[in-house]
Amino acid sequence: MGVLIGCGFVLLSWVLFSPCLCSADGLSKVRAVNLGGWLVVEGWIKPSLFDGIPNGDMLDGTQVQLRSVVLNKYVSAANGGGSNVTVDRDVASTWETFRLWRVSENEFQLRCVGGEFLTSNSEDGFILATASEPLSTETFYIDRNDGRVHIKLLNGGYVQATNDHLLMSTYQFQPGWDNNLATFELVIVANNLHGDYQLANGYGHEKAKIVLEEHRTSFITASDFDFLSRHGINTVRIPVGWWIAQDPYPPSPFVGGSLAALDLAFSWAQSYGLKCIIDLHAAPGSQNGMEHSASRDGSVDWPLPEYVSQTLEVIDFLAARYGGHPSLLGIELLNEPSAATVPLDVLVSYYMRGYQIVRNHSSTAYVVLCQRIGNADPIELFQAGIGLSNVVVDLHYYNLFDPYFASINSTQNIEFIYKMRAPQLQALKDINGPLIFIGEWVNEWDVQNASQYEYQKFGRAQLDVYANATFGWSYWTLKNDRMHWDFEWNIRNKYLLFSGSSLLRSPSFLLLTFGWGTYLIIMPR
Repeated sequence: MGVLIGCGFVLLSWVLFSPCLCSADGLSKVRAVNLGGWLVVEGWIKPSLFDGIPNGDMLDGTQVQLRSVVLNKYVSAANGGGSNVTVDRDVASTWETFRLWRVSENEFQLRCVGGEFLTSNSEDGFILATASEPLSTETFYIDRNDGRVHIKLLNGGYVQATNDHLLMSTYQFQPGWDNNLATFELVIVANNLHGDYQLANGYGHEKAKIVLEEHRTSFITASDFDFLSRHGINTVRIPVGWWIAQDPYPPSPFVGGSLAALDLAFSWAQSYGLKCIIDLHAAPGSQNGMEHSASRDGSVDWPLPEYVSQTLEVIDFLAARYGGHPSLLGIELLNEPSAATVPLDVLVSYYMRGYQIVRNHSSTAYVVLCQRIGNADPIELFQAGIGLSNVVVDLHYYNLFDPYFASINSTQNIEFIYKMRAPQLQALKDINGPLIFIGEWVNEWDVQNASQYEYQKFGRAQLDVYANATFGWSYWTLKNDRMHWDFEWNIRNKYLLFSGSSLLRSPSFLLLTFGWGTYLIIMPR
């Protein structure tokens, strides 16, 4: 017996969806799991990696505000920088927010929203927001006492507010922690970047090397590949950072060792019959400003020509090294470029050149092109005409990260998969262009206190719909401190009913459209 579900929009035709394990070109469908948080650090996946960093709430990219305890006013770089710094704002907003660049445990540079740094390089002692590159005169020693701080120049002297609301470096005495013009309250607005840059620069090279060596050798092991192969997974998508191309001695602050780990992953894949997709998750300059792109402070500089060229060199390195390996399935040229900051023409040009570089080393490796995240339609990549063979477009599907999903219940989430995701997949398939890959999805949502059965239904809906992607899908991620993101936990605890080459109790579904609406018929096997 089928289940009939009505919905209030009208489609022009009906379409039957049913799981299939063979793509149009004969490739066995990819059933993959991402090895996220392994060779590219994401603090939310394993927060304990950052537990030992001193002053750990003041990492690179931390957003701070400073308020004079005497004037009760915030420090402000008007217009986001480029002129004097004042202490005259009653309410803090963007001009009053500075991003930290960490030099040592107690030494920092402060970057304005416009990109300039605060500097003491002024003959009359004023603190200015005019430095384009931070050097010693842009580095300040910050001494903390609970929520209060003193800001000291490296060559002596303290930063102080003045009664006429300016910021100067002329306070020559040792200030106490009472209410004086050289004492400020430090407000941490955001400390949400916990990637490779923050870890390595926070610990310092020697300690970071110890932490990352232990992490890389224990977080993912050969036994994980064995587990995946025994539970119906045939591929792993492996995020890597751009510094892997300069291993074992990458530029500061990055730590070597990820290349040896990637070599091991290919060896394990070969032993357990898995394939590998190398995913360039972090590009030089950062393509999205997030921690998983190894951004230092949230800036997105990747579209600059020098960074694009450097990224192509990384692709050449990876394709040359692994292009002939029997376990290589594909190379993903860039993960999640930002639609807000990465122009489409720059991205398409990069993808075209990256495709040719991969082809220089392999005629069969799949070249994977990730959609832009944010306000962008994936159809833009289907219309771009990138590459002639074995081209894949990667879509990331999450019922998260949008206020809409926080407002709907479990049934509505499941309906969204069938009523919105499925038609989009079919529309892209109808273009008869690149193969389609759901490169990231997860059995998690914003539904509070959902039961195991509700999670099973949600996971089953995703597996059913994403099985129609012509290339396949990849779960995010294998291991995670947040259990519903953890593929292994989901399988062992039966929250995700997936086993072998079939979907447990997987239904077919039918979308029928009549003049009065569209109906979803779910037909259990």
